[in-house]
Amino acid sequence: MAEEKKKLTIPDLAAAKRDGRKIAMASIPDYPSAVWAERAGLDIAAIGDSLAMVSYGHPNTLPATVDLMLEHCRAVQRGAPNTFRLVAMPYGSYATPEIGVMNALRFMKEGAVDCVKMQGGRSQQHIIKAIADSGVPVMSHVGMCPHFVHRYGGFKLQGRTADEAMRVIDDALAIQEAGAIGFEIEAVPAPVARAVDEAVDIFTFAIGAGGASCGQLLLAFDLLGVFDQFKPKFTKRYANLSQIAVEALQRYAAEVRAGEFPDADHS
Repeated sequence: MAEEKKKLTIPDLAAAKRDGRKIAMASIPDYPSAVWAERAGLDIAAIGDSLAMVSYGHPNTLPATVDLMLEHCRAVQRGAPNTFRLVAMPYGSYATPEIGVMNALRFMKEGAVDCVKMQGGRSQQHIIKAIADSGVPVMSHVGMCPHFVHRYGGFKLQGRTADEAMRVIDDALAIQEAGAIGFEIEAVPAPVARAVDEAVDIFTFAIGAGGASCGQLLLAFDLLGVFDQFKPKFTKRYANLSQIAVEALQRYAAEVRAGEFPDADHS
């Protein structure tokens, strides 16, 4: 009988930061990909609100709702019960400390996650602190925050100037001061991400920000080639499942039209 996978804990994340151990993460939107993630031994499954784009075809993450994210949390829990699960709180779900605490508690109770993640640093510090003080393990997000996409005028690299880089570092320090257990660094130059990681004692993970952080994140549907409408510069494709699926469906359709399926073996 196969040995059951050992699930990471929050103290394990703190130890990874302290010991310089790398953590492999992927954004996992549904039950089938959660099963794959657990079989592959991924350390963390992030239920990201990016699923609004890759699973539902929206142009950005903003349409995701708490109820939608809860359904995906439960699906991922069923597929990867022994994998640490982090959920991205969707846009608007932490607009005030009271709203943030209420929704964070819902995710822990109804979504069976191990941690919640919001976005923002110094300006959101009071909300991060309120969630942490309520007893919910919370992370946040610096650099390019998709919830602020309209402020940037699109999904654009952040931290390109010295002043911008210092603001990213200040955001990171504010998150740590608020009692968060970690945060995401997205789409900043690699030297800036390294400076951010070195400025804090809590767990960090990066996407499109070099390799200095404790953890690395990619969208599973990006790295598997499931979502191929566009490819972010920082994504490495490890498979092309979209092409495999299209070819399989084409073969199926051709056999049906030719009267070859179903045959005796499949009747």
